[in-house]
Amino acid sequence: MDRFDRIFELNRILLSARYPVSRQRLEQELECSRATVKRLIEEMRLFLNAPIIYDRKLNGYCYDRNEGEMYELPGLWFNASELQALLAVQQLLEGMQPGLLDSHLQPLRRKIDALLSRQQRNGEPISRRIRLVHAAARPAGPHFTLIVGALAGRYRLNLSYYNRSSDSVSERVVSPQHLTHYRDNWYLDAWCHLRKGLRTFALDAIREAEQLDLPAREVSEAVLEKHFTVAYGIFSGKAENLARVRFTPQRARWVATETWHPKQQTRWLEDGRYELTLPYGNPAELLMDLLKYGPDVEVISPFGLRQAIQERLQSALDIYR
Repeated sequence: MDRFDRIFELNRILLSARYPVSRQRLEQELECSRATVKRLIEEMRLFLNAPIIYDRKLNGYCYDRNEGEMYELPGLWFNASELQALLAVQQLLEGMQPGLLDSHLQPLRRKIDALLSRQQRNGEPISRRIRLVHAAARPAGPHFTLIVGALAGRYRLNLSYYNRSSDSVSERVVSPQHLTHYRDNWYLDAWCHLRKGLRTFALDAIREAEQLDLPAREVSEAVLEKHFTVAYGIFSGKAENLARVRFTPQRARWVATETWHPKQQTRWLEDGRYELTLPYGNPAELLMDLLKYGPDVEVISPFGLRQAIQERLQSALDIYR
């Protein structure tokens, strides 16, 4: 531990302890000498106004409970690992939607950089060593902030939505429930008052959005969980089918470490192939994910999914003939 980590840890120990903590225990938990423990305590008293007292009767250190409110380290205070994790999360946010939260995050980033520069020898934030590569990402569109506001305030939205499948635009009122970031793209899970059911809307396909002065319809978390997480991928609804697929031994080295669905079942076959069984409803996304493996995967069942794969591959082959 460095000096800042030890101060942070000392504060945690004293806050969580029910009785005064002995010097020996502090030396052990802070991984330092007796002299260092004494110096840390004096620095906290002098520079951080920490009300640390020594209880002679119980032979240990504690915070003076007679000072009123529970003591807290002043200002924004994190240990080095937490600062680095916070910077990594910030980098992820910036990568998801560049420039979206810059005005809000920049003050925090400057504060974190200043704290890290005092804790790290070279003063270089870990975010400079993180590289995010995005593929097939679509912009969230100009209505992101409005949608977040309606979601937080629990208001309905009037949307003008473009349906790519039918190449048409429809008007609908929705009650926002969740924002989902999935495979580098943003989606809104909402109750659609037009269709009278739960639907998922791609934010980049929202042409116009208006917040209405009407309270959003509330849907229980249990219902949302069942509707949006049971099926495969971003397509919601009931998982009425069970796909069983097998990957070649070579491709299995990668696929075996992946989680395709929370309720998937897996097994290794004697010939080295890897079998994956998972529930799905709408097969569109599952078809795309399987097709990218080409000859390295075989759909065993159900027959409809196997036939759909065969037809897609045959259509692709016809193009190249």
